[in-house]
Parts: sequence; C-alpha cells; structure tokens
Amino acid sequence: MKFIYIFTALLLCPVVGAFGQVPDVTQATQVRPTVSPSNTDDRYRIGYQDTLEIQVFRHPELSRRVKVNQDGTINLFRLDKPIVAVCKTESELAKDIASAYEKDYLRNPEVGVTAVEQASQSVAVIGAVQKPGHFYMTRRTQLVEILAFAGGPDVEKAGSKISVFRPGSTSVCEIKDAAVKSADDFQLMGFNLRDVQEGKQGLWLAPGDVVSVMKADQVFVYGNVNEQGAVEMSEPLTLTRAIIKAKGPKSASDLSKVRVVRQKPGTTEPTEIVYNFKEIVNGKAPDPFLEPNDIIAISEDKTRSILNNIGKSLTQGIPSIFYRVP
Repeated sequence: MKFIYIFTALLLCPVVGAFGQVPDVTQATQVRPTVSPSNTDDRYRIGYQDTLEIQVFRHPELSRRVKVNQDGTINLFRLDKPIVAVCKTESELAKDIASAYEKDYLRNPEVGVTAVEQASQSVAVIGAVQKPGHFYMTRRTQLVEILAFAGGPDVEKAGSKISVFRPGSTSVCEIKDAAVKSADDFQLMGFNLRDVQEGKQGLWLAPGDVVSVMKADQVFVYGNVNEQGAVEMSEPLTLTRAIIKAKGPKSASDLSKVRVVRQKPGTTEPTEIVYNFKEIVNGKAPDPFLEPNDIIAISEDKTRSILNNIGKSLTQGIPSIFYRVP
C-alpha cells in the first residue's frame, strides 16, 4: 500500500510543477462574457464620444467602463500605454486589448468590448419641429422615432413634407469597403409627413443623417378680401379654402373674375389664370388646387361698390334730414 501511495504522489508532482499551482476551480466556473448579436456587427466603428464596457474573462479587477478620450484612445488598468480605440470595431479593439495584456501581464487573456453608449452616432433634426437638435442613437432608429424624439412636428408651422439628407462618408476612419460612399456622394430623400406618422412610409436612419420637417408653403391672397396676406399650405389647398382662410371676400367683390398669378416653372415669367368663383361655389366648376407661392387677386366690383357707397351715404344722412324738419 505504501508503494502504491508513493507511486501516485510521484505521478502527480510533474503535473503540479508544470503549471506552478493547482488550477483554481472557482475561477474556471465563472460566467464567460456574452456578446449580443448587435455587437457582432463589424460595420459599427467606435467614435470619439463613445463609452465602452471592457470585460476581461476571469479577471474582474481589470473589467471596467471607460469613455474614449479626445485623442481617440482609452486608458486601462495595468497597461502603461493607452490603446487606440476610435475607428476600430468592438472585436478589433478586444483583440488589441488582449494582445496588450498578454505581452506583459496575462496568459491567453479573453476580452470582450461593448460600446454601451454610441454617442458618436448622431442624427440632426431641423425645421418645423418642437425640439430641433442632435439626437444620439444607441440602436437602429426609424424616421418616425426620431420625429418623436424631437417632440413631433410644429402643428402651426409644419408643412406636409419631410426631407432626409444623407451625406457621403463623413467618417475620419479609413475603411477599406467598396460599399462606403465618398463624401461627394449624397442622397436626398423626400417623404409625406402624414404617411410617415401613419407608418405607410419609413426609413432606417444612418449616422450623419439630417432630417428636415419642411415648413408649410404659402400662397398670397390680396385685393377685396377681409384679411389680406399669406395663407399657409399645411395640406393641399384649393382656391375656396384659401379665400375662406382670408376671412372671405368683401361684399363688393367681382367673384366672376378671380385671378391666380403663378410663376411658370423654370422661369421668372408669371402666368395668369382666371376663375369664375361663383361657378365654383355653385358646383358648376371644379375647385382648383393651388401651388406654392400662387397669388390670388380678388377685384372690386365697381358698380356694386358705388351702390354700397351711395347706400352708406344715404343711411348716414338720414339723421341730419330729420333734424332739419321743423
């Protein structure tokens, strides 16, 4: 029995000596850092304002949350030199951190990197919204969501259109990817505001997009109306609705000849269209849709104006006539 015990001990000695110590079972059973599917997307490149979660497997004292420095680097515990983080993917940075720790400190380290705050990914919202500004995206974002973040359209100023300007590659990173466009290649996309709000149209936004809620177009109503000036086109506008928004025509108006002055496309030359508004009101003629910057002119009916003035004069003169009667 003693021989068997001594022989067994001799067999175990080389094993312990080879590793220097008995393996720590507690460390070996720790949970390994998980990587979510979104973090495996190498198209995302770490930016200057991002916050990173660094996990070093089996070494929790080295795991920490750090923010990318202004020079694009991060500082980690027990590493003498900062590591460049900006423009790298999460997996690329994880490999660089593992290599740095392996050089002087750890044996076969395993590192996970997660960009928990992707502050470098911003979208600008301008125009007729409640809260214009820059909004940082931490996940894929739809156009209708960014409108909600901006407080929604300004109901008093917003028109019916949204434009999305998508610039070419504005990144400082040199990405060798044929799919990445140059700074000179840009897109300008248009959407109907109501269709976007109702989910009929949508767009996945990209970093650097500029979303503009267009202000309402205007037409101008002048002449013999109760309230002259600009009328906003927050929706398709007909001639009748424009005159109603101008508080209607005055009593002595020539409604048989309502003129709409419109600029010819591509020129500075105006053209004039005459409508019989009486027939439109009576349903004998279609109510035409107006175009942005149309000028509606309603003339005064001279004959009716003269009669109205005579009537006013007679009405104003009655008290004086009675006063003179003895």
